[in-house]
Amino acid sequence: MAMIKQMLLKDRILTDKERKNLAILEVIRKNGPISRTDISKITELNIVTVSNYVSHYIKKGLVIEGELDESTGGRKPVLVELNAKAGYMVGVGLNMMTTVGVLVDLEINVITELKRDRPFGNSENTIEEMVEMAAEIINKSEIDKTKIVGVGVGVPGIIDERGRTIRWPQSLGEKDLSVCLSIKDTFEKRLSIPTFVENDANAAVLGEKWLGLDRDVRHMIYMFSGVGCGILVNGEIYRGATGAAGELGITSPKDSKEHSFDIATQLGRWEMDIGMIRNATERIQKGEKTLLKDYVQGDISKLNFKNIVRGCKERDALTVKVVEQAGAELGKKIAFLVNLLNPEIVVVGGGIEDCGAPLLDSIKATVKDWAVEEASSQLKIIPSAFGENAVALGVVGIVAREVFAQA
Repeated sequence: MAMIKQMLLKDRILTDKERKNLAILEVIRKNGPISRTDISKITELNIVTVSNYVSHYIKKGLVIEGELDESTGGRKPVLVELNAKAGYMVGVGLNMMTTVGVLVDLEINVITELKRDRPFGNSENTIEEMVEMAAEIINKSEIDKTKIVGVGVGVPGIIDERGRTIRWPQSLGEKDLSVCLSIKDTFEKRLSIPTFVENDANAAVLGEKWLGLDRDVRHMIYMFSGVGCGILVNGEIYRGATGAAGELGITSPKDSKEHSFDIATQLGRWEMDIGMIRNATERIQKGEKTLLKDYVQGDISKLNFKNIVRGCKERDALTVKVVEQAGAELGKKIAFLVNLLNPEIVVVGGGIEDCGAPLLDSIKATVKDWAVEEASSQLKIIPSAFGENAVALGVVGIVAREVFAQA
């Protein structure tokens, strides 16, 4: 497969041909083996157009013809399906607790996968470790390396669209921090493969939509660990004028850390765990009994989010209270967004969904109480379908869409 152009869909208006490419190949990927007639019905493109495009894909080796379909009479239609091995993509995503890397084929089947604990803090070293993970995945995979058509990188923070540099706001560390090296250039210099960089929540919302949910879903919010959100409007990611849309909360460099904590449940920025560790620590210091102390051998300074998840699964009373309170506070912020944007679906992800029913049930109950009925009556609130893989799969989804558009 020819190397794809180093240009994201978001950077330009799709041509008519690119829109048709994307529509037809998406249907084949999701529904194949499928007949040309059924592709025509789903995409609402005429059968002659579909047949011409599919013939072109077959010549390029992107699509293959399979078995004959059942016929209601007359000639049996030939089925077509995506040639998954025509190309491969790498995705590396930075999550709340882990860094995840995947190598997938064009049907997004995972060929190779790596997961590691996320490096402490945010710095250029974090980016370098992500590059090394991508290189390791490629080296471990037993595929033709020339068939790797692109790399996707998903990172938290505000990404500069030209240089692909990044600024991490306070909610993602102790202070605002800018990484001045170009993430895109760093990956491409090391791997010699076109690289696309996307905000983690934006990648996740597109991944959930493109890889998991029904193609008719047009309006969606992905809540990424309470500190940011990916917004899908009319089927496309909404980034705002400068790419900073989705930062959930306000702060001021003149403000104290204590006041930031005080307003976190209202307008302020939140910690990645939406305050659960801090809340649990305060409760333990007041003498409340909990299994959490046993998990850290009595040293509550070592308390982390994995302990919260474990305590929730083991139905520790204090932990469940903490999680339900976090769900209620996050539910208010979600209710505000539901009233503002009126989405069809809100996906809760980024790691906090690991707390399970206590968190999700609390969020749902709060949204029902606080959002207007017209906006919330048909709303679905669901956990991420891909968990900690959501960002890595989301960015390979972005690469795959580019491959399809340029087919």
